[in-house]
Amino acid sequence: MKQSTRSTGRKRQHAWAFKPRFRRAAFGWKSQPAQARVKEAVAEIKRAAKLDPVLGAEGAVLFLERVSPALDNVDGSSGALGAMLNAAIEDFVGIIARAPVDAPAREAWLDRLFAAHAADQTPWIEGLAEHWGDLCVSKETASAWADRLLERTRAALRSTHAESRFFNGTSACLSALVRAERFDDLVALLDGETFWMYRLWIAKSLLAQGKWQEALREAEACRNRSNGPGIDAFCEKLLLGAGRADEAYRNYALRTHVRTTYAATFRAVAQKYPHKAKSEILSDLAASTSGMEGKWFAAAKDAGLLDEAIALARQSPADPRTLTRACRDFAATRPEFALEAGLLAIHWLVEGYGEQSTDVASAFAETMAVAVQLGQAQAVFQKIRARVAEETFGDRFVTRILKRELRL
Repeated sequence: MKQSTRSTGRKRQHAWAFKPRFRRAAFGWKSQPAQARVKEAVAEIKRAAKLDPVLGAEGAVLFLERVSPALDNVDGSSGALGAMLNAAIEDFVGIIARAPVDAPAREAWLDRLFAAHAADQTPWIEGLAEHWGDLCVSKETASAWADRLLERTRAALRSTHAESRFFNGTSACLSALVRAERFDDLVALLDGETFWMYRLWIAKSLLAQGKWQEALREAEACRNRSNGPGIDAFCEKLLLGAGRADEAYRNYALRTHVRTTYAATFRAVAQKYPHKAKSEILSDLAASTSGMEGKWFAAAKDAGLLDEAIALARQSPADPRTLTRACRDFAATRPEFALEAGLLAIHWLVEGYGEQSTDVASAFAETMAVAVQLGQAQAVFQKIRARVAEETFGDRFVTRILKRELRL
């Protein structure tokens, strides 16, 4: 009987929308267009995988083959595109691993993925090798790949010449050894190795054996001045997997989930630890940045923690423009909060944290609008006038801008 496409994983003619968009050097140097296309491709492949797991896996393999050449000219210095691709790799590894195909079909996928990884120059899909054991699925396939890569990996690790130390298959070999449960071979291979990213595989092998406490100690032993984020992320994941969420939060969460903005950092931690009260997470994050508590105002506001937001903005400088936007956005729904935010915007402008005359004018106008709405126009006017009269910073920038309005 002829085998079905599902069981063999035979490549089918499917019109992937992302395929023509990911041609070699398809993008300029700006990362935003590339990020948009990557997001679209990931969504397309995930949709396909829900309907047809094998088709979704084929799309994932195709994407991983094409993405690095397509991004050849893109500036990835911000790290945003790299983070997006790392997340996509984790998603696609699961899709590929779960696809119900026979051994020859899976081997064909592995060959294609290894070739794509070897050709990755920037590199964009370097992290794929970390998941090689998962991609192999079976211990037998993983063991065969470990044997295939073992001699070159051993030669690279033993080399005393820096240029000979690199072999793109090293992490894939170590990952395959763990999946094959060849733990003694892994330890022997890494005997004398000092590079932390390779030493961390010993911790991973201990974890695979269910020895999470030993794995945690081994991982911490790899820590140095430069690798903190990587060790923190591994240890947090380890503890979460062991059902020790509170310990993971206490020891690693606040360092592991640092993002490009304070609000994004708060969201990342809150999403990872849904059992934690948002007010507790906010308090812990603010305490971790002593003297910069006001920076968390937007995070608190977005989480609906309005009283906490005001308290943080009183404690240390907050961006006056962010405070003014809050004053405007909450004027109709929470006017008392809006008024406090507006007054704090003016407070920090007086302290020298504004940059443009429009910042001052907007803060005054929005605050007075809310004051009129609340029937407190005269009291708020006098409060603003008294605060601005106290200005001593620089050339009294706020005073100059509001002199006529405040009759100073």
